[in-house]
Order: sequence, then structure tokens, then C-alpha cells
Amino acid sequence: MSGDTSEPLRIGFLGYRFMGKAHANALARLPMFFPDAPDTERSVLVGRDESALADAAERLGFERTATDWRDVVDDVDVFYNLGPNHLHVEPTVAALEAGTNVLCEKPLAPTLDGAQEMADAASESDALAACAFNYRFVPAIQYARRLIDAGEVGDVRQVRGSYMQDWLVDDDAAWSWRNDEEMAGSGALGDLGAHTVDLARFLVGERTGEAERLSGHCQTFTEERPVEGEEGETRPVTVDDAYSAQVEYESGAMGTFEASRVAPGHKNDHSITVHGTEGSLRFSLERLNELEVMTGDARGYETVLVTDEDDPYVDHWWPPGHVVGWEHTFVHENYEFLSAVAEGEASETPRDGGGEAAGAGGDYHPNFQDALAVQRVLDGVQRSDDAGEWVSVD
Repeated sequence: MSGDTSEPLRIGFLGYRFMGKAHANALARLPMFFPDAPDTERSVLVGRDESALADAAERLGFERTATDWRDVVDDVDVFYNLGPNHLHVEPTVAALEAGTNVLCEKPLAPTLDGAQEMADAASESDALAACAFNYRFVPAIQYARRLIDAGEVGDVRQVRGSYMQDWLVDDDAAWSWRNDEEMAGSGALGDLGAHTVDLARFLVGERTGEAERLSGHCQTFTEERPVEGEEGETRPVTVDDAYSAQVEYESGAMGTFEASRVAPGHKNDHSITVHGTEGSLRFSLERLNELEVMTGDARGYETVLVTDEDDPYVDHWWPPGHVVGWEHTFVHENYEFLSAVAEGEASETPRDGGGEAAGAGGDYHPNFQDALAVQRVLDGVQRSDDAGEWVSVD
């Protein structure tokens, strides 16, 4: 059902752990810092474990709980699918068929077929369907998009992205659903690489076009991992620990991407660099308030602190120089998404100076078509690795 802007938007969450906390925190912050955001009501939290669910609902501010998403999707205005990847398709499609607005975590699905089914459901629904690529909403990334759109780097020739983490370096780190192909679809490729591929599309996609062909490699270093709480029991690891890819875009520009969950010393190191005929930009999530810029006659990079009042979203927060953090990306994301839901119609310009307009249906970004384009790249990397050769992205 569509949101009624005269009443608070009733929100339902599937999932209450990592992403549930992040999005619930964002909803709590919205009325404090974004007074023009629509009112929301944390209506129902969905999970399997009734005891853990009740505790989570109290901590995260939800009014009630449910153990079956089928009881929820047509009873709220907005359904957040924050569950494991293998639970993305069925609940999301059901919500869209019921006319309920959806925000689904990335990657859209474990497989390209699943992502296509979700994108088709979104196309056939009057509801808004958004994919949670929160790094688009970092102020420095929005600022970088402005510079690229203004032609400050010239014609884009190269985009390079890297996402490094170290939480699986230890071979004795416990097995989880993220290590299982049926539940996750892929490892570092989908978990981390999806963010990088989307960020590249957001920054330079209008200048490079879509990825046309690529060469990809996936590697699993630890073949099995111990099961937590089960002495001596292990389960196989059926996804990649790391991947790399080379991409050719429609314009002839090239992309180079990699990710790893076994890179010692890297906690959440997501970086992206754009090289053009007139300059370069460089960003690292570990210094997310900064953008390194080299344009014009400059002989090297200048580090720009993106915390001024006229920078994207920053006027809602603190005085210049008082930095924002990772959690604030979710506040910005929820502001744009829920405002689009409440408006129910396309907006010609972003509310806060972002790179793309936010509005209903296909005019909101990142939507399911954006996520499907990312999934095609992820699928191409896996196919290329299987075949040992370059493949077309389709």
C-alpha cells in the first residue's frame, strides 16, 4: 500500500541485527536533524527467534513483532528487507505485489535470475523499490559527483575501486551464512564488490555508459570453517574470499575492481579513484569526510574537507570541521528514500544537492534497475572466473 502523507509512515523491518540496527538508528535520528523528513512509526519487527525478537524490538523502538513476513508486507507502508541475501526475493516480490514500498539491502539477490525477478516486480508495481547502496549518500561522494558532472575531470578514462576487510583472515573464524553460496550467492564479490560497482556507476556511469565486457577472478583461500558452538564441527566455504575484475565500459573507459575479506590490517577500507583527461578524484571510506582532488593546473592532489554548510547534507549536522560518520550515510539514505515515498511523485532536483533526483518509482535512485545493473556485473565476474576468459555483461 502507498504511504498516506497525512499519517506517519508505518515501517516494517525483516531483520534486526547489523543492518536492522543501522536503519533503526537512522529512523530515530531523522526528526532531530531533518525536520522536513516524513513522520515514521516503527510498527513491526520480523524475525524467527521470539525471545531475541522481543528484546530487539524494545531496543530498536518497534511497537510489535511478527515471526512471519507474510503477516507484515501488506500491513505496512514501507517494508525494509534487511535479511540474508537468500531471503531477499520472495518477501520483496510479495511486498511489491501488495503495493508496499520496499527498501532492500544489497546485493539485490544471490543470483541474477533472482535480481531480475525482483526488478520485474518493481517495474510492475506502483510502489517505490529502492536498493540500499548507502555509500552514495556520503557527502564527499556527492561532492565528487558534482565535480564530475561539472566536467572538472574531463572525459573519464579510468575508474578504480577497492574494498578491503580482514574479518576472515583467521582460518578459525566461524562459519556463517555469508560463507554459503546458496544463501549469499557470492562472498567478497557480492558483499563488498556490489558497493564498489554501484559507486562507480553513480559517479561516472553517465559518462562511461554501462559495463560491456569484463574479466574476473574469484579465489577461496579457506575451504572450511568451524561452526560456532559446535566443538570439532566444520562447514565448507562455497563462496570467494577475494575477487578482482577488469571492466570495459561502453565509452571505452576501463574499470579495475577488487575486494577481499582476508586482507590483514584493513577493517572497512573502501576506496575509489576516477582518472579523466583533465584531472583525478580519490576517496577512501576510512577518511569519509575527505576528498582528494586534482584538477586544472594543479601538480598534485589537494585534500578537501567536505564539512562546509554548502556541502551535501552537512547543513543538517554540525559546524564546519565537525565531521560526520558511517552511521550518517543511513540517515541521508533514509531521508531521501522516505521523502520520495511520502511525496509519491518525481522530484526534479534532489532535496539536498545530491547527484540524482529522488522521486517515486523509476525516478528514485538507487532503484532496482540500478541494483540489477550491478548484479549483471557480479554475475559476469563469476561467469568469467568459471570460463577463464573475458565475457560480455548481459
